Amino acid sequence: MTGTDGDLMSEQRYVLAIDQGTTSSRAILFDHDGAIVSIGQHEHRQIFPRAGWVEHDPKEIWDNVREAIGQALSRANTNRRHIVAVGITNQRETTIVWDRHTGEPIYPAIVWQDTRTDRIVRRLAAEGGTHRYRETCGLPLATYFAGPKIAWILENVAGARERAEAGDLLFGTTDTWTLWNLTGGTRGGIHATDVTNASRTMMMDLSTLAWDPSIASDMGVPLAMLPEIRSSSEVYGHGSADGLLAGVPICGILGDQQAATFGQACFAPGDAKNTYGTGNFLLMNTGTEPVFSSAGLLTTVAYQLGEQAPVYALEGSIAVTGSLVQWLRDNLALIESAEQIEELAASVADNGGAYIVPAFSGLFAPHWRPDARGALVGLTRFVTKAHLARAVLEATAFQSREVQEAMEADSAVPLTELRVDGGMVGNDLLMQFQADVSGVDVVVPTITETTALGAAYAAGIAAGFWDGPEDVAAAWREQRRFTPQMPTEERERTYRLWKKAVTKTLDWVDDDVL
Repeated sequence: MTGTDGDLMSEQRYVLAIDQGTTSSRAILFDHDGAIVSIGQHEHRQIFPRAGWVEHDPKEIWDNVREAIGQALSRANTNRRHIVAVGITNQRETTIVWDRHTGEPIYPAIVWQDTRTDRIVRRLAAEGGTHRYRETCGLPLATYFAGPKIAWILENVAGARERAEAGDLLFGTTDTWTLWNLTGGTRGGIHATDVTNASRTMMMDLSTLAWDPSIASDMGVPLAMLPEIRSSSEVYGHGSADGLLAGVPICGILGDQQAATFGQACFAPGDAKNTYGTGNFLLMNTGTEPVFSSAGLLTTVAYQLGEQAPVYALEGSIAVTGSLVQWLRDNLALIESAEQIEELAASVADNGGAYIVPAFSGLFAPHWRPDARGALVGLTRFVTKAHLARAVLEATAFQSREVQEAMEADSAVPLTELRVDGGMVGNDLLMQFQADVSGVDVVVPTITETTALGAAYAAGIAAGFWDGPEDVAAAWREQRRFTPQMPTEERERTYRLWKKAVTKTLDWVDDDVL
């Protein structure tokens, strides 16, 4: 590399993806082939002030984003002049409110897993029920989504409502927080989000792709707090002059699960992927018309490229999967590292009759039961820590099958295969059990960092680095395929016991312990 602007066309060029996730912030450089060039990563603290409450420090997240960017650039021995575009993908629903004049958050970020808004949700559901807004926003009333989290902050932080109504406060999920800071913060930072993240607030109309004033009013959220809604692939702004990405266009934003759907090349109606991360998220492309679920799924925007029509998806969101492995490691100390769980679980032939239902934050799709709490059932003196390790992995697969069944019921399209990605897909025992219990092939792509890759593609398409989805589809490659091997009778027996275990978690939380 010569290091001069005039020679850039003959030099290697990259797209940078910023992946602001639930447990860490990463920056990943991709080349034109969609291959990973370098990665920077920093974990941030998980803060649990009370049972059911989950928080992050927004300033720590922003510091870690900058550190990760610096790491990725340094490890690739490159700099901003060789980056043609930046894409952002993020943990969705996690809510930050900050002062537009100082840039200071007025409260910690309330994480998507947090259940403190249950009373607000029930108050809103008192008139019209849980599906009061579903025909507008595609979502049930639930603690999962960002709108009630904003309401909680405005109702519980001293002076917040007055400051919000005066126009002094801004709201954003972590994509908006990252974009605002990247583009200058208090010195002209861009306050925007994309349609996929906006669709997770409960306040965006799926048909108009605009904020719904009546829903925002019901939640007590001033419209002036809300970011501008843009497409998932366009130039929002440029890196601030004093930053590592000075002048580089930031031109792709997708919520993490939509980004993974895009990176997995799920472009045709019926295409589906399952991401195994902190939680599990199964999305199916439903085309350019939203499909409203009758089986406990969410209707969401999958992506929108520039001025093209938006593409919608059905989604099944599962709160606790990878974080259950962390719980086994950190809370129970049954393993020393997450990687050890596969060996421990493989040391026994089955779960020994033990089933774990990890309803730590209630049950998400397809149940939507905030009153549920985790349960470990079927215990006998025969059960060992190895059986518990296997039950932890199987819980991930069982929950995914529940969502798969709901998706097939809503779409009337049986899945023929399931594309998978995320940190847990390296666990062959889990992937084989997923194929066994779901009855379909499970397919792992060559590049499993599909969340970051999807954000990179969205940004690169906006910048002309790639032509469009056809380039994404052409680059997708299958690495491994797991085919069902479990006899049908055994598959249905163990799934029946799982569903029985789920019933033991319900109606646990009473009003006096919320």
